[in-house]
Amino acid sequence: MNTIRLLDAMKANGVKQLVFSSTCATYGQPLQLPIPETHSQNPINPYGRTKWMVEQILEDYRNAYGMNYVALRYFNAAGAAPDTSIGEWHEPETHLIPLVLDTALGKRDFITVFGDDYETKDGTCIRDYIHVMDLAQAHAKAVDYLQMEHKSDVFNLGNGDGYSVLDVIDTAEQVTGRTIPIQMAKRREGDPAVLVGAADKAKQILGWNPIYSTLEEIIKTAWIWHVKMNRGTKE
Repeated sequence: MNTIRLLDAMKANGVKQLVFSSTCATYGQPLQLPIPETHSQNPINPYGRTKWMVEQILEDYRNAYGMNYVALRYFNAAGAAPDTSIGEWHEPETHLIPLVLDTALGKRDFITVFGDDYETKDGTCIRDYIHVMDLAQAHAKAVDYLQMEHKSDVFNLGNGDGYSVLDVIDTAEQVTGRTIPIQMAKRREGDPAVLVGAADKAKQILGWNPIYSTLEEIIKTAWIWHVKMNRGTKE
């Protein structure tokens, strides 16, 4: 409803362009990997469904009122600004990399791994991680695209490389030089085994060129920020 209110306010004030932060969760269980933008959308959790609904609403407003949009379907956003001016901090925290780094800092006793029986190389979920600064670059390019092309489109934003939960933990141990305790738990509902995206379209059409291309680079920037902030205290 808030999206509709925003779009109505834009329409009333003659604002005809919108960049929307969507998600790879709109695809649901992948039928092919890496996932292209043409993949069917069949979200399997509420987060993906709500983003999918907004994409449909945007298309309706485009058809009805000529409002153009770019929907950027993120894969897993991560990392921090290299100058430590901004980083990832949620209340409550649910994202894997901050939780892993909090454990390395001693703010948590262990990191919980949800499921070790997926059909992947080590049994844990595989995800595609993209640095927040690369996402920012993509948003700027999406604005330029709308202003120059005056048409709507959708783009995946990811690195095209998949890393398992255990890959993330192992890399974080290498970056931090600390042991990160693990506790295994059952799978969570709505977690696909693998989500890795094809971002060729964004590179070709938007001219997007990710700078932080490896998991190690992403975690390094996040770790520097975490150490600076010290992220509160353990409960």
